[in-house]
Amino acid sequence: MKSKKIIFSGIKPSGAIHLGNYFGAIRQWIELQKEYQGIFCIVDYHAITVDYNPKEMQARILGVAADYIAAGIDPKKSIIFVQSQVPEHTELAWILNTIIPIGELQRMTQYKEKAQKQQSVNAGLLNYPVLMASDILLYKAIGVPVGDDQVQHVELTRTIARIFNRKFGFVFPEPKVILSRGSRIMSLADPNKKMSKDLGEKHYIALSDSPAIIKEKIAKAVTDVGPQPTGGKKSPGVTNLFELLELMGDSKNVEKFEREYKQGKLHYQELKEILADDLIKYLTEFRKKREELLKDSKKVKKILEEGAKEAQKIAKETLKEVKEKMGLI
Repeated sequence: MKSKKIIFSGIKPSGAIHLGNYFGAIRQWIELQKEYQGIFCIVDYHAITVDYNPKEMQARILGVAADYIAAGIDPKKSIIFVQSQVPEHTELAWILNTIIPIGELQRMTQYKEKAQKQQSVNAGLLNYPVLMASDILLYKAIGVPVGDDQVQHVELTRTIARIFNRKFGFVFPEPKVILSRGSRIMSLADPNKKMSKDLGEKHYIALSDSPAIIKEKIAKAVTDVGPQPTGGKKSPGVTNLFELLELMGDSKNVEKFEREYKQGKLHYQELKEILADDLIKYLTEFRKKREELLKDSKKVKKILEEGAKEAQKIAKETLKEVKEKMGLI
């Protein structure tokens, strides 16, 4: 029986997983695991490139693992593990650091944006894309389901794969980006920016948020300033709410509000109330499963340990091949 092709992706344990993470990545992972061998990592080494509280890290890792499983990532079909538990990730990253020009890293958009916000930029922030390339190439993944903000990093991964293959002989396939519908959910408070935990609580809805918090955040979401233009183009905030409504799958509500918007008769309060109710229903089963998983943290830890063992089997083979090609063994 032919083994399935591998896809790889991961999320940082830097706080609650939100709707942007889910619709931009995780929902697609759930579908892709039917066709591919999914390797889904909790990328804790990426999370330490910015300030964080060490006392919160373990709880955050378990929280992300519970989010993965509660959302539908099946440990029987996919490998779920913590990045730092497979040391081959950083070993390959060092090797890849020796072949990529520093200029390639300095031109990364995310590096430039984050560097501007920090008084002192650590080397980890600059080398972030190399570690990400290592994460992907270590498993010879053919696809990377990510949000569009990570496309540049995957393109760099392809560049690194080409450089290595040309210099030492073929080892790495060039992974392709797999973008999903709804891959760019915007901030509720600043809809010109992508939904992100880094922006603060009011900007995102976490999958684990209570119904009361969901209602409060949606009620405060930015819409049009002033009267809506009849048949005019929606503002970014209104577009974002309509996008979320469509992702909830209720086409009748979408059609109703679209019609009212074109007529200049849309009441944003009603739109927000319907959207909040739909989100609460959509996430009810998820919250229940997540709570059950976190009550049995030993089970979650065992899944992560077994996942790390499975991941390391593949990682060791790839690293051995890399070292042989490079004359290191």
